[in-house]
Amino acid sequence: MWQKALRIILLLVVLAPLVSFLSWYFTPKKYLTAAIIDKTVFNTDGQEHISFHWVLNHNRFMKSGSEAYEVERDYFGFFPKKDTAYAIKGIERFPAEALSLLSDDSDMLYITDTYGIYKQEWYANYSKRPGVLYGGLSEKDINFIKQMKAKQKPVIAEFNCLASPTPKPIRAAFEALYHVRFTGWSGRYFDSLDENVNQELPSWILTNYKNNHNGNWPFTKDGVVLVNDDSGTVVILENETHLNNPLPFVYATAAGQERFDLPEKEKYPFWFEIMESDTQVNTTYASYQLATNTAGAQELKKYGIPNTFPAVINHSDSDYDFYYLAGDFSDNPIGFTTSYFKGIGLLKSFFYNANEPSDRGGFFFNFYKPLVTQILSETYDQM
Repeated sequence: MWQKALRIILLLVVLAPLVSFLSWYFTPKKYLTAAIIDKTVFNTDGQEHISFHWVLNHNRFMKSGSEAYEVERDYFGFFPKKDTAYAIKGIERFPAEALSLLSDDSDMLYITDTYGIYKQEWYANYSKRPGVLYGGLSEKDINFIKQMKAKQKPVIAEFNCLASPTPKPIRAAFEALYHVRFTGWSGRYFDSLDENVNQELPSWILTNYKNNHNGNWPFTKDGVVLVNDDSGTVVILENETHLNNPLPFVYATAAGQERFDLPEKEKYPFWFEIMESDTQVNTTYASYQLATNTAGAQELKKYGIPNTFPAVINHSDSDYDFYYLAGDFSDNPIGFTTSYFKGIGLLKSFFYNANEPSDRGGFFFNFYKPLVTQILSETYDQM
């Protein structure tokens, strides 16, 4: 009897992935032209935009005919080649007429990352004056955004579009367009603030903090690092010292839960921005919250930093929607091959570790995937 049961279990294990793939494969294809901007691409895996491509592929959105979106080539921005060779294929190369035509042809725009590529990061042992190889929102980018808005086509933008190296006049034009404001503050959770243990702590964070604190860096636990883009000021919120819970959490409003099927609460352990939004014309569907204790609240107050701030902002006008995602949401080390299996969400707990504070898989499956899936669905329905 047990042998028969074992054969049935083995058969199900073998058949389930096949059935899941076939269900995905025979899902009707939908055609949607998404213009994607990513200026921070260090290799062909395209980690800064792979999450969006995952959702496109999983929901069978095709770029044209029978062609699916390809992570390594279907975007505008920086294209790495062999060794230190590269190509720049951004919006900047389009003359006015071509840019207008692109806005006609595109059904939506997603700006996933404009931080860019810096010379000292791209070239090994770079000893010359540091600077940007390519990055930041440009005049052509903002013109394209305005054209998409004028034609009532959805725009999604996220973390680092407004921080350096985006010029401040471009930042101001973007903020005026959508009634948002970047405060200059960005932050991230680190699972260890011990400089002798965590090699992921950026050296410039350590340097900037020590320069203003007599060379001291007394932190050894996990916590949140906050950085001001304009002044370079670094503020540390350490677990127990300043925080009751070291992880930032995103809390969805009732409207966000209903419209986008968002969870009420989800941890977010990666880069985020502190944004302000005009509540008279914008809707906040989710907000970050830092679990500061008394000492942490005093530290934030010293620098004028709130402990609650928007994570998902929506500017809506008639049939037009703009979304600002105030975090590096698209950057998620999710395996792209899982996008080929329908119903993969039922097995999502196998693809991340909920007990690992720095694991971003839960945020992808529980928050990003339903959010972007619904935005794509609404965009498709309004075409």
